Amino acid sequence: MSRFPDARFLVSAAAPAQFPPDDGAEVAFAGRSNAGKSSAINAVAHRHALARTSKAPGRTRLLNFFELLPQGRIVDLPGYGYASAPESERRTWAPLIDALRARRSLYGLFLIIDARRGISDADRELIAWANPQQRSVHVLLSKVDKLTRAEAARLLQAAKAQLAGEVSVQLFSAHAATGVAEAQGKLAQWLSNKRPR
Repeated sequence: MSRFPDARFLVSAAAPAQFPPDDGAEVAFAGRSNAGKSSAINAVAHRHALARTSKAPGRTRLLNFFELLPQGRIVDLPGYGYASAPESERRTWAPLIDALRARRSLYGLFLIIDARRGISDADRELIAWANPQQRSVHVLLSKVDKLTRAEAARLLQAAKAQLAGEVSVQLFSAHAATGVAEAQGKLAQWLSNKRPR
């Protein structure tokens, strides 16, 4: 049974004025384009198509808000790295994302990283954006179904060493359901706090 049986789409925001009221608890989901962010959202929310998935990277172009619990929301951010959106549209994302960071309700960040690619400079920039001293950050090393167990274990240890304990890290595969229950538990715990730390 889903931890979030009443999950529902709220709004696609193209401007901060379109954000939901700044109350409760909010968790952002971010990742490089094609890292498996939308698939991770759907797996964690236990919904087949809550977030739209695509084989073409860069399809998320607005900030998409979903309510998972009463006053408990997630925010799907545009992917970084490659994106098919025009440059003029990509320039509008930075002010949106900065406005999101200013919200009192933003409790933490789920960062989805393709385990085969490792941690990039852009991933580190996003961790710094979230500010782990103020907000929780949890990394999902995604697509581990494409690795052997030994490879996945080595990558997990390497990621933990690189991130030096500033964030929590786990193995994840939406396709094979690896780590889904663990991620659901972490998200439910954060959303239940209803306020930033």
